[in-house]
Amino acid sequence: MASIDQQFIEYIVKELVGHPDDVVVERRIDEKGVLLELTVNPEDLGRVIGKRGVTAQSLRTLLRALGTKNDARYNLKIVNNDDYQGPSNNASSAKPTDDDTSDSMPVEDTTEESVENTEDESDLAKNTRKELADLDDLDI
Repeated sequence: MASIDQQFIEYIVKELVGHPDDVVVERRIDEKGVLLELTVNPEDLGRVIGKRGVTAQSLRTLLRALGTKNDARYNLKIVNNDDYQGPSNNASSAKPTDDDTSDSMPVEDTTEESVENTEDESDLAKNTRKELADLDDLDI
């Protein structure tokens, strides 16, 4: 039977991710307190971590609040499991082929938009350098 802390994190994370059946929370007790190891589908890793780690930090804050109530110290470790095959996929020994893209990241589109962004960045860099040179000419 899972403890209240495992159930708590599991419930929150399952609501965030696209593959809720792949969420696994393992609980270990060590010298620093209770360690919860969270494993999710690699496609959902970004959702769990969030922009600049904000979602992961929020999960840790909620655990800290739960720890205050339960007189325990909780640590959350998000496991990066890139080679995860899923619970129902038994093809872990199969070698990927050249056209097997299930485990790879999507390739970004290099269309005119990307070229425009590069040109905009170079114009921005030129303008910034010019402004800095103008500032250097000032006698303060």
